[in-house]
Amino acid sequence: MKIAVFGTGYVGLVTGTCFADTGHDVICVDIDAEKIRKLNDGISPIYEPGLDELIRKNTESGRLRFVTDAVAAIHESLFLFIAVGTPPGEDGSADLTHVLAVARTIGEHINGYKVVVVKSTVPVGTCDRVREAIRAATSHDFDVVSNPEFLKEGTAVEDCLMPERIIVGTDNIRTAEIMKALYAPFVRTGNPIYVLDVRSSETTKYAANAMLATRISFMNEFAGFCERMGADIDAVRTGIGSDSRIGKRFLFAGVGYGGSCFPKDVQAVIRMAHKAGFSMPVLEAAEAVNNRQKALMAERVIAHFGGGLAGRKIAVWGLSFKPKTDDMREAPSITIIRSLLDKGAAVSAHDPIAMEVARGVFGDAIEFCANNYDALQGADALVVVTEWNDYRFPDFQRMKTLMRNPVIFDGRNVYNPLEVVQLGFSYYGIGRLVPTDPPAEA
Repeated sequence: MKIAVFGTGYVGLVTGTCFADTGHDVICVDIDAEKIRKLNDGISPIYEPGLDELIRKNTESGRLRFVTDAVAAIHESLFLFIAVGTPPGEDGSADLTHVLAVARTIGEHINGYKVVVVKSTVPVGTCDRVREAIRAATSHDFDVVSNPEFLKEGTAVEDCLMPERIIVGTDNIRTAEIMKALYAPFVRTGNPIYVLDVRSSETTKYAANAMLATRISFMNEFAGFCERMGADIDAVRTGIGSDSRIGKRFLFAGVGYGGSCFPKDVQAVIRMAHKAGFSMPVLEAAEAVNNRQKALMAERVIAHFGGGLAGRKIAVWGLSFKPKTDDMREAPSITIIRSLLDKGAAVSAHDPIAMEVARGVFGDAIEFCANNYDALQGADALVVVTEWNDYRFPDFQRMKTLMRNPVIFDGRNVYNPLEVVQLGFSYYGIGRLVPTDPPAEA
């Protein structure tokens, strides 16, 4: 089948590439000529494990093309996927400028029946607006389908090629069958394709992200409870995660969620509800807890050193909002590092992938180090912000020789508090039981 994907950001690029890898002919369209040039040279604008190889493979086969010519892409394709960005506006609501611009372009140049698929995360009712924008410019037949994405950064290629489920929002039985045929290569193992009404499909993506964000904030709130009650959040996580009604995923306490989806989507749902005259106190609380959690680790560093950090050097391991991505959007590291800088600290940082992106955030305000141990040279403390595998089993003795003060602020509960304290470090985790003194030798 012939597919055009409008937008070569995270969702559009992964989706288009994976469609090509299943044998479809795909044209990816973007107005950014420099990005298109780099993609045609095999240079991806994002880091995602496995994506570069798939881009090269499918461009070489001729199944995947990158162009700026939207008109030709519309004329050549049956499926027109809208996967452009919907950045938050000043009030937190999703900005549909790019989505509706693509819709108008489709309407102006459509040359026959098309299936217009809204892949971007959009407010409920957006497909109606897309339909109106296209219909205002053409008399050709078309259908508008909601098809939300559920890609996790770091495993997006796997999520796209082997999805747990596919959601299709349409009221047209014929269109539903066309979409099922399109996605047939992705569900050969029997995972379901759910056909919902359009507005329920649009809501599903927001509801899923809001639920997951709430679970994270719930566990972070209970981490604070554990600290005051002498309990350990890691033990609590094990206990409740064994309950099949709850499950084990998204139960890790830490420095809060970030990225391109959870913060934006939670805010968008709250704003949509407010516009409809409805309040969502649970989601508002989840957002408030997350904002508080991002500030927590910096506050602990500041408190440990008596309120000021002038003359102190703080090392930071991990900059991206999660492992296996270079995405810095809403990353907790930004809040933490800016708070440390505001208190006069010098900051040295390392991340396996995200340092170039982070340079665009911090500029020369912090020192970027070639490896994680370099960041520790003369440091008064280490703050672990992102739980990259590179940081899980460090040489603690080497760390002690490099650091001026052996203090670890473990923002992802990566280390065993007892083990770290026994090695002579001061340790701060999130909701962890921390021994005040190393156990006496037998």
